[in-house]
Amino acid sequence: MTDITHHDSFHGLPVHTLQPPSPTDPTAPPAAGSVAWRLDCYPYELPFEDVWGRFLDEVDTIGVRALLIGPWWDGDYTSLSPVVDAIVADAHRFPALRALFLGDVESEECELSWLQLCDITPVLEALPLLEEFGVRGCGDGAPGEGSLQLRPVRHQALRTLRFESGGLPGHVVRAVGASGLPALEHLELWFGSEWYGGDTTVADLAPVLSGAALPRLRHLGLQNSEIQDEIAAAVASAPVVARLESLSLSMGTLGDSGAQALLDGQPLTHLSVLDLHHHFLSDPFVARIEELGARSGVQVRLDQGDRWDDEDDEDDEDDEARYVAVSE
Repeated sequence: MTDITHHDSFHGLPVHTLQPPSPTDPTAPPAAGSVAWRLDCYPYELPFEDVWGRFLDEVDTIGVRALLIGPWWDGDYTSLSPVVDAIVADAHRFPALRALFLGDVESEECELSWLQLCDITPVLEALPLLEEFGVRGCGDGAPGEGSLQLRPVRHQALRTLRFESGGLPGHVVRAVGASGLPALEHLELWFGSEWYGGDTTVADLAPVLSGAALPRLRHLGLQNSEIQDEIAAAVASAPVVARLESLSLSMGTLGDSGAQALLDGQPLTHLSVLDLHHHFLSDPFVARIEELGARSGVQVRLDQGDRWDDEDDEDDEDDEARYVAVSE
């Protein structure tokens, strides 16, 4: 399994966590625009409203360029809704904000599947100049808990959109495909496990794969999927691939049938990077993919592969023997 950790940098800036008041530490905070600010309630057991209020009071938010929201609860896990409400209400105080990440949380603080998310559309509507937006967490929570929602939205400035999920619902993927994102260059979707709400199908990806919905897309990551072979087969003939500079089908259950579809499909030799790390390919297919990269100058990433020995498992292509890198 892949470890999910805090960001060290974001939007090209080092991450700085807002510290609680300390009479013994007179260190001045960094300049507002020199770091990506991270807010975290977890170690200090402070309500998010208090942390947000301190941030507005102590930092010149006019200059803030990047913001990450870490654990937003100070006891029991709570919905992200108050965080979204606060950002939307105070959006006018962040004229320079260009990057936002919701859920900079690692497993020791909360498993992805336990994070209680909400409708994140209002954030995109309130921040029309946002260029980078990321969300971490699974989709459908237990009854009565928050779940990830996205409505189709038009956003002229967004260039990077990233969902880090152990269970990304199909309705979120369909909303992305139905959105107007003419500037989007980087799209990364972690689909995760059906057990945690990841019910996305290849059909849900049709608007993205057609290329029509995202005219400026240069990187596409369709990752961490239990149907990675099916996705690879669809990508093999997808019109969007011809305009990409990099493609990631990593972190999922990619096996020999998916690799064969890629090798038999449209040329991938124009790519600068083909990322297939965390895979279930046999040695012959690893060699064929590596040879493709060496011959065409494509940087191929095939590390963290996993296989069962023949004597341990009669069918190396058994879907039950494969797993995604990130689920719970």
